[in-house]
Amino acid sequence: MNVLMIYPEFPDTFWSFKHALKFLRKRALSPPLGLITVAALLPKSWNKRLVDLNVTPQLKEKDLAWADIVFLSAMVVQRSSAHAVAQRCHAAGLPVVAGGPLFVIEHPDFPEVDHFVLNEAELTLPPFLRDLEAGRAQRVYATAEFADVAQTPVPLWELLDIKHYSDMSIQYSRGCPFNCEFCNVTALLGHRTRAKNAPQVLAELNALHALGWRGNIFFVDDNFIGNKERLKRELLPALIEWQGKGRGVTFNTQASVNLADDPELMQMMTKAGFDMVFVGIETPDENCLRECSKKQNTGRDLVADVKKIQRAGLQVQGGFIVGFDSDTPTIFQRQIEFIQKSGIATAMVGLLQAMPGTRLFDRMQREDRLVGFTSGDNVDGSTNIVPRMPHKTLQEGYQRILKHIYSPKNYCQRVKTFLREYRAPTVKTPVSTRRLAAFGYSMVRLGVIGKERWQYWKLLTWTVLFRPRLLPQAVTLMICGHHFRRVAELNVYERR
Repeated sequence: MNVLMIYPEFPDTFWSFKHALKFLRKRALSPPLGLITVAALLPKSWNKRLVDLNVTPQLKEKDLAWADIVFLSAMVVQRSSAHAVAQRCHAAGLPVVAGGPLFVIEHPDFPEVDHFVLNEAELTLPPFLRDLEAGRAQRVYATAEFADVAQTPVPLWELLDIKHYSDMSIQYSRGCPFNCEFCNVTALLGHRTRAKNAPQVLAELNALHALGWRGNIFFVDDNFIGNKERLKRELLPALIEWQGKGRGVTFNTQASVNLADDPELMQMMTKAGFDMVFVGIETPDENCLRECSKKQNTGRDLVADVKKIQRAGLQVQGGFIVGFDSDTPTIFQRQIEFIQKSGIATAMVGLLQAMPGTRLFDRMQREDRLVGFTSGDNVDGSTNIVPRMPHKTLQEGYQRILKHIYSPKNYCQRVKTFLREYRAPTVKTPVSTRRLAAFGYSMVRLGVIGKERWQYWKLLTWTVLFRPRLLPQAVTLMICGHHFRRVAELNVYERR
């Protein structure tokens, strides 16, 4: 059996980092971890081939001619490309099997797909494979149960052409103990944190290392610190020992803001090689936090918490939302002031969207306030709900936030605020020729051609004088800032 595994294209979003990747001459940020994990669950006798359309420009006829069956996985933001891929494969006479978040939510809208293997593949893929072999495969395989991730195999990294990716991805745990109204993580993966054991994670890291990977690795967990005690007892000590063998690999992940409450945990994370975390800040408004049940963020000095994490050696990327029912027109300036004061350079600000499966979606449905589908990209300037605030006020306020925080002057001020707080990483990573080339390209593209050229040289000069060890971080953040501005200009400003 020849199985062709296809990953649809991502649109140009804040999260794609498309304009930043050009500096590194990479084609995609990270690989399709779900698909290569599914590949490891398929029969060993099957021949497997991966086409990631974020790396390969197009789906080739020779790949379709080779295949006996197609496996397709996608997130909601990949909807458009997924439809095109499924239609083409169906037209070629190939049976299409689909899974992943997009299809869990929207499988009735994909008539061209023959079989849906939904929820967690560790549970739903085996019965599908048995039925397929017996010639009686059903259309939908789904479950309300959650898998034991201690049984999840090492992904088939060898299906990837790793040189085209900026980062690699691995998963330690699934689930989140919190219950934010707008988040579909608990609907898909549950409240109980289910984690792999340390030897599993080390086996995945060693497999990547054996393939020659020496770059950054993203732990894709929706809340890496969902079970802090187990993390401190098992995984982090193992990672610290692994890094002690001179690996020189850096990690980043996603975590809740209560990370700031645990200095020991932050110290262990940085010693293990973590240098960045994404934190859902959402809003500085307590009423909005209570409205969306973001209880872990209430009753806090969120700016102080961010700075605690930064001082521990972890850069904070932040998620922010406007459009809550409790928001007033003052929220736009309050968000700007919070972001600038916190020093969160990578501030992902989006309009509130209602994802199917969330309590917010159910509430909007009851209140007859749903408008079409969510785009799956919370920073594209769209919303699928009718806001309490006048729509024009919300759109103009959102646009004002982005124009302010990603203007070269304000962005560089924020980077400087971050660099003053940040402690240099403890894990030393080798300087690659690719990164040196990216630095050289940035001097031309940003320092000579770009409209941020004055701010670029001003920031780099300040960094060399006062925080010289952080020059790589300053250059990287300037490149990322260029990407954010381009995406905002092309996808938010120009469509208004």
